[in-house]
Amino acid sequence: MGAKHLLDVQHVTKSYSLGGQTIHALNDIQFTVDQGDYIALIGPSGSGKSTLMHILGCLDSPDNGTYYLDGALVSALKDQQLSHIRNEKIGFVFQSFHLLANYTALENVELPLIYRGIGKEARNIAAIHALEKVGLADRAQHLPKELSGGQQQRVAIARALAGNPPLLLADEPTGALDSKTSIEIMQLLRQLNEEGHTILLITHDLEVAQQAKRIIRIQDGKMQEWEGALRV
Repeated sequence: MGAKHLLDVQHVTKSYSLGGQTIHALNDIQFTVDQGDYIALIGPSGSGKSTLMHILGCLDSPDNGTYYLDGALVSALKDQQLSHIRNEKIGFVFQSFHLLANYTALENVELPLIYRGIGKEARNIAAIHALEKVGLADRAQHLPKELSGGQQQRVAIARALAGNPPLLLADEPTGALDSKTSIEIMQLLRQLNEEGHTILLITHDLEVAQQAKRIIRIQDGKMQEWEGALRV
């Protein structure tokens, strides 16, 4: 079942204890993502979307249900295999950029390639290509403090793209940006999707979600509905 889709999530549940109470963070979540999809996962704070993001990013595991990523049953993987799948199969983009302050834009983009053991020349070429994709090749030698917030997020997106992973997982990628810069970042993500990148976007903002091709709404740990997004 899992081999047919890039992501295949079936009957996933997740609970945790808080102050003596059991919180049902996710309840029977089911959806699939195919290569080339652009899906927004939307819900308010406390809806369960962050818990689901951690499971999809192989940072946590469900209590019940199955999650296949690129044909692999994630729950069956050992820690080393999980690290490998996170590095090779998923490009992460976070709200707060997570760039290393003393590394140039180019060095930040090269980081996941270093972890893969890719040689210096090959990773330099890949990192420059990724920066070109996000329109920042001319800022390759700049430190994060020398870049605007929008440019820093572009560097973070380039880092996510550098190893050409099957999935780009973007968690509130415009959350720390002003409205004009947010529009630019969303235009970039849409362009990347049109170039063939598969994107799963987590957001609480309907306007942001509507840039995707499909919207999955999460409320109180449950999938409320599928919607067609409004973009043309």
